[in-house]
Amino acid sequence: MTTEVHLSPQAVEKSTRRTRKPGLTGWFFVGPVVLGVIAFQFLPVAISLYASLTNWTGLTPPQFAGLSNYIELFTKDPLFWLTLKNTVVFTIGSVALSVALGLALALLCNQEDLPGIGLFRAAFFAPVVTNAVAVGFVWFWLYQPQDGLINGTLREFGVQGPAWLSSNNWAMVAVIIVAVWQGVGYPMLILLAGLQGIPASLHEAARVDGANAWSRFWRITLPLLTPHLFFLTIMQFITSFQVFGIIFVMTHGGPANATNVYIYQVYQSAFSYGRLGYAAAMGWILFLIVGAVTFFQWRLEKRWVFYGD
Repeated sequence: MTTEVHLSPQAVEKSTRRTRKPGLTGWFFVGPVVLGVIAFQFLPVAISLYASLTNWTGLTPPQFAGLSNYIELFTKDPLFWLTLKNTVVFTIGSVALSVALGLALALLCNQEDLPGIGLFRAAFFAPVVTNAVAVGFVWFWLYQPQDGLINGTLREFGVQGPAWLSSNNWAMVAVIIVAVWQGVGYPMLILLAGLQGIPASLHEAARVDGANAWSRFWRITLPLLTPHLFFLTIMQFITSFQVFGIIFVMTHGGPANATNVYIYQVYQSAFSYGRLGYAAAMGWILFLIVGAVTFFQWRLEKRWVFYGD
């Protein structure tokens, strides 16, 4: 037996208002964030996409040019390929060294019984949060061929140091060294967290079975760190491909474009040459390159990443 309940129109409207009120309250809190994302992320992306299809100087109204900027990039601009090559060289060198040294420092800082270990961890991580301009100026002085600390120290041992920042052969090496010095603390921190998450019982069981330290590292530690290494390779690649600060401060892309990287050339195109539309096209090419490489890294994930399931 069922009982039908008949509500008056006033009761139905009151119930509807009560149901609608929590939704409106939620939008009241979420709305500013949504508007911020639209205004400062989606809208600039849409504007840059349109700008990449125009001849826009920033001072005159944009004139639609179709794909001419992209065609010029791939067929008429030798600096596009040169800066792309320099960026790839910088990325491979800095990412490989940062991750390798970060792992070595993480293993060192994982020694809880080492006196002053907290101070060492803070010291290794401090350059990560140091302003890139300050880092660039300090290392610019260190690299000076006559008065710099590095070449001065080498002379004490009878070695004549190179002209680090004015040599085509050494400039990129010098920049990579600075980038690794500044950024190695981040992979160290991530890998240290991974090391501290590995159960000690696994190492104890392997030690009982007669495995030495090297075997335990290759058979236990490294496989269980692969998720952290996977995360680092993606993040470090994206960061390194957008290097700008230390190039701007230390070399300005020189000598003879030896350290002229992609983002610095985007900056030059936009603010030195007044070609904002062309710079926007370069930005979208960078987006596609980073997206493609990241997708390729995700596709390879299952072949070498071990999650310990």
